[in-house]
Amino acid sequence: MKAIFMTAPGNPDVLQLREVPAPTIQKDTDLLIRLKAAGINPIDTKLRKRSTFYPEQMPAILGCDGAGIVEAVGKGVQNFHPGDEVYFCNGGLGGQYGNYAEFTIVDERCVAKKPASISFAEAAAAPLVLITAWEALYDRGRLEPGRKVLIHAGAGGVGHVAIQLAKLKGADVATTVSSKEKAEFVRQLGADLTIFYKETDFVQAALDWTNGEGVDLTFDTVGGDIFGKSFAATAIYGDIVTILDAEPDTNWKVARGRNQRISFELMLIPMLQTLVQAQQDQARILQQCARLIEQGQLKIHLSQTFPLAEAVAAHQLLETGSVTGKIVLLIS
Repeated sequence: MKAIFMTAPGNPDVLQLREVPAPTIQKDTDLLIRLKAAGINPIDTKLRKRSTFYPEQMPAILGCDGAGIVEAVGKGVQNFHPGDEVYFCNGGLGGQYGNYAEFTIVDERCVAKKPASISFAEAAAAPLVLITAWEALYDRGRLEPGRKVLIHAGAGGVGHVAIQLAKLKGADVATTVSSKEKAEFVRQLGADLTIFYKETDFVQAALDWTNGEGVDLTFDTVGGDIFGKSFAATAIYGDIVTILDAEPDTNWKVARGRNQRISFELMLIPMLQTLVQAQQDQARILQQCARLIEQGQLKIHLSQTFPLAEAVAAHQLLETGSVTGKIVLLIS
């Protein structure tokens, strides 16, 4: 099969198209999937730069997100059959092959049926961001109807899904954006307040929006000093959820003085720790999101697609930081 191999850590040029043996079913619960598309996420570029979680196992095939057609099943598989269209977040962290390839092997417990109303490209763009936003807002942030939410970088991959999930829960949403085009995009998704963070202090904007109280929940998808600054934009007894590491010099004084609850969201933990129950829970999130997509209540925005052979160009585009929505590799 054709696959994009990461031969060593470095710039995008370390991604090389190669012909390699296709994987084969090893366990009774395995699915052999013919991939049609693979999503590209910031974790892919980070791993490419610094090496994978398993640096001793190189070369590697990156790509956590995939969508395709079940080609064959292990003898213990119960819920899938050859010909089923599926989507999932699995592999791509090193060690186990990822989805920048024509075929992959995934345990059926990590897989969900692809929404029939969307393309393979849209489906491949969805799993990581859907699970991340769902867990951050609903599980970590305990979002309830009527709450006010601040979502950083609302036009990004995770952000544009988070806006929609927050609105589906009945929350009011403010979000930060960098341009008028992105502001219009997030308004179409349901955002109630757009904050041009380059021109406006997002903390003051959030306080003005909430009559000085601060939002009930802040979802940080940016990191750096934005995380620490978000404490002042969040209400007493409010929640801050971040998908990034806290900076070593983060000043926690405001958060402590406001009795805030700080949560971290890394949806890769079940895969990294082989937490089977948690992986099944994430597959159920994808099942629920598939129903929302079929009902027209949730949309995945594709910014651009590239052929598999142009993975280098896809990584270069993602690293510009200007992408709205998601980038996807088309495989076959």
